[in-house]
Amino acid sequence: MKFLLMGAAATGLALAATVAHADQPATTTAAAPAAKPTYGTYGFDTAGMDASVKPGDDFYEYANGTWLKNTPIPADKSNYGAFTVLDELSQKRTREILDGAKTDPNSKIGVAYATYLDSAAVEAKGLAPIKPWLAEIGAVKDLKAYAALSGKAARAGVRGPFRFYVGQDDKDPETYILSMMQGGLGLPDRDYYLDQSEKMAAIRTAYVAHLEQMLTLLGEPNAKARAAALMAFETEIAKVHWTQVDSRDADKTYNKMTLAALQKAAPGFDFAAYFGAVGLKPTDLLVAQPSAVTGEAALIAKAPIGVLKDSLLLRSVHSYADYLPDNIASADFAFFGTTLSGTPEREERWKRGVTFLKESLGEEVGKVYVAKYFPPETKAAMDQLVKNVLSAMGRRIDGLPWMSDEAKARAHKKLAAFTPKIGYPDRWRDYSGLTITSGDLFGNAMRANQFDFDYNIGKLGKPIYRWEWGMTPMEINAYANFGMVEIVFPAAILQPPFFDPNADPAVNYGGIGAVIGHELSHHFDDQGAKYDETGKLNQWWTDQDVANFKALTAKLGAQYDAYEPFPGAHVKGAFTMGENIGDLGGLAVALDAYHASLGGKAAPVIDGMTGDQRFFLGWAQVWRRNYREANLRQRLVTDPHAPSQYRADIVRNFDAWYDAFKPAPGGKIYLDPKDRVKIW
Repeated sequence: MKFLLMGAAATGLALAATVAHADQPATTTAAAPAAKPTYGTYGFDTAGMDASVKPGDDFYEYANGTWLKNTPIPADKSNYGAFTVLDELSQKRTREILDGAKTDPNSKIGVAYATYLDSAAVEAKGLAPIKPWLAEIGAVKDLKAYAALSGKAARAGVRGPFRFYVGQDDKDPETYILSMMQGGLGLPDRDYYLDQSEKMAAIRTAYVAHLEQMLTLLGEPNAKARAAALMAFETEIAKVHWTQVDSRDADKTYNKMTLAALQKAAPGFDFAAYFGAVGLKPTDLLVAQPSAVTGEAALIAKAPIGVLKDSLLLRSVHSYADYLPDNIASADFAFFGTTLSGTPEREERWKRGVTFLKESLGEEVGKVYVAKYFPPETKAAMDQLVKNVLSAMGRRIDGLPWMSDEAKARAHKKLAAFTPKIGYPDRWRDYSGLTITSGDLFGNAMRANQFDFDYNIGKLGKPIYRWEWGMTPMEINAYANFGMVEIVFPAAILQPPFFDPNADPAVNYGGIGAVIGHELSHHFDDQGAKYDETGKLNQWWTDQDVANFKALTAKLGAQYDAYEPFPGAHVKGAFTMGENIGDLGGLAVALDAYHASLGGKAAPVIDGMTGDQRFFLGWAQVWRRNYREANLRQRLVTDPHAPSQYRADIVRNFDAWYDAFKPAPGGKIYLDPKDRVKIW
């Protein structure tokens, strides 16, 4: 799954707003003046520009420089930008819903929220709620018991030596299968253990100190030695882990085997006990990183049982820190929030409560959210809008010079098979089986994790849940699902600056139009293109098509490899490739759709800006973001998306951008025509 319109489409949305109020009585008064866009005079915040920067040196700074200079990052944020602004709005709206429900003893979401807000009750209970679970960990005596408890921990939302879930079989997308992958690390990625830079060394030192602190807070003896031992164990695990680049390769990570074969290949870990603890007896399963799993199993087999127990102990406390007293939660945040991401302060409790409700009862809240903030007329208009962008993609496929006619025909079949999902699910999840108890925050959190786990595992042997969503309506994001052949856009992202019914269509095309195109293009990126029109991992291109495609993606990867946000810290073009292709293709499709919407007429000039200029400015505006250094450094290692600046500057590959802004050769982002990459 990959994470993150307009002319007639924009008119459709404006019409939807009108239709929504059509039951009002007619009057003879003069028509009200047209509503103004949220940003600027045409949907773009011109006050946020920095005209002292030449577009050909840094288009991102040109479009956003003043905003970047004048916008501080709030103390409870690791970064701040257009996505965050909308997320804050979504939080506030969700809070209003929950505040209205929290005094109703019959409201599941209300009871859950009120219980979360009761910090005094959490402090009064201390560590009592988690002690029974910690006692189970303490009672482990051998490797079989450790494997079984690790499986039970997974059901409780605690990450152990491995991770697993039920999803579609990539080569049989009508069937669910158990998928398993590497795990066992407390830091975000193997590079945090193996990178010998000064920055990473400092984080490792801080991590060991954090482990020691948490053990001390739990009243555990010999904390210093135990923290060092766990760090040494995790470092050995990191050495057998696959890289982020290899782990995103759909071919390399498709390894189907029987449980017996897995046990034979990795005899150091009792997988039957591990899965059996949660009622699973899989015959076949997918193992994403086989050498990592066998390597981890060997390390587990020779590790002291005390180190294995400490790993489960500390992962458990980390997973549940926010539901425990402040001395635990604050210590956890000091490392994972401040040291790793640079965030100075925790969010206010109500914000964390909103997040808890989104994670535990997201669609129950979502039903109320969309009824209040996303009318059916808007959803219908957006459905049509996505169809317009799909049509533009079809026209672009027809014009590709590097793709064979045979592959183009299959690409059109894939395009015709798409399912767009807009706003919210057609079928909501049923939470009647989840018990929420007033005054039991820790228990509510654990039961919510177990409920979600059981829901996922319960898919085995059933038809595919094609109605299912991977995000709540309140999220500011979007995604592409290869196996489902779908693109999904939650309600909350369909707002300014991404979409504004009162904005100029060019800006909307550059915003939400490009986001739609981005998710669509994911299905044709370096991994998504491996899946056919049925969602099956299946090579449907000719060998020459593949060779041509790889030549183009290599050029794109080299562009991103050259980006260096900090001395010696580069963007990894191979790691961010899927998102870079999504941006390149998405912007191209949206631009074509915008041009088609003009019906052969010239776009108007507004405030001295042409239509294409406004389109590209709309694109740059959605990526404005300030980062804390620690957060950006973490993203370079763990986030498959390039930093916002380089996402905005992908315009350097578009001839239309050069025509619009006339950058002079020699500019910092200027590319000679032969070096501009065009894929989709």
